[in-house]
Amino acid sequence: MTQTPSGDSLAPAARAVATADVPATQAPRRRSGDDGTTVTRSGRKKKLAVYTALLAFSLVYIYPFVVQVSTSLKTNGDAVDNPLGVIPNPLTTAAFERLADTDFPLWFTNSVVVTVFVTLGRVFFNSLAGYALARLKFRGREAVFTALLAVLAVPGIVLLIPKFLVLNYLGIYNTYPALIVPLLVDAAGVFIMKQFFESIPPSVEEAARIDGAGTFRIFWSVVLPMAKPAVITLTILAFQGSWNELAHFIIATNDPSLFTLTRGVGQLTSGGLGSGNQYPISMAAALLMTIPTAIVFVVFQRYFTQGANAGAEKG
Repeated sequence: MTQTPSGDSLAPAARAVATADVPATQAPRRRSGDDGTTVTRSGRKKKLAVYTALLAFSLVYIYPFVVQVSTSLKTNGDAVDNPLGVIPNPLTTAAFERLADTDFPLWFTNSVVVTVFVTLGRVFFNSLAGYALARLKFRGREAVFTALLAVLAVPGIVLLIPKFLVLNYLGIYNTYPALIVPLLVDAAGVFIMKQFFESIPPSVEEAARIDGAGTFRIFWSVVLPMAKPAVITLTILAFQGSWNELAHFIIATNDPSLFTLTRGVGQLTSGGLGSGNQYPISMAAALLMTIPTAIVFVVFQRYFTQGANAGAEKG
């Protein structure tokens, strides 16, 4: 008696026959990626297209900076004849040497002094104000926060004349305090710190208060270290904002010995170099101005990313 194979035994054979009958061209070609996932040919094409587009956009963004570096190493004639060329002909550092003979070192020193004090002041005072608005209960707190939001909506240029009048009335015009004090606090920094402090659980502060810690001790030793991502963000914004500030420095002083880089380089590019375009020396000054902000951003961006990731993991 002949036995009929069961359905279970026929299933593998049927699948094998069906697979053999399908032409190889109809099956999508797949490749296992490094992470164990399967990538089709169409997926690789899409990824290649995305990378190509990102590369194109990055070249468009980087090209002006490359032109800036190249122009700073050109002669004035070469910069005029070939302004967009990226290969100096001939290669020279005459622009940097001439820049050293100007007041550029003095401007650089003034910018460093002002930026360091303004950055430290903004981080400290903005953090204090943000913590007070987020945690301390006092009459008129909502009104203060509303006024803060109103200040954010006011264009900075509108406040230039009032700033000048206040500086002149206080007798600090043409001094370092005139450059530093009005920039020690900004509404945006207070807003950033307040919003971040409100995301920290109050139970952490209650535990420290039970241990006998005062308000400032809780802020300094408990809450502020937990706000590291916001502090790093505020540090980057404060440094870049004070380093690139120009409008306030124009109304705070007219003494050349107190000029910062933005004020001095602006004077150079507006005809302070004599006749001719003087593109190389202008680009050399702008390049040297860019280096400190780029260094600060690259260094603190790493810590900011770490802190943000740590906060996401805790959440």
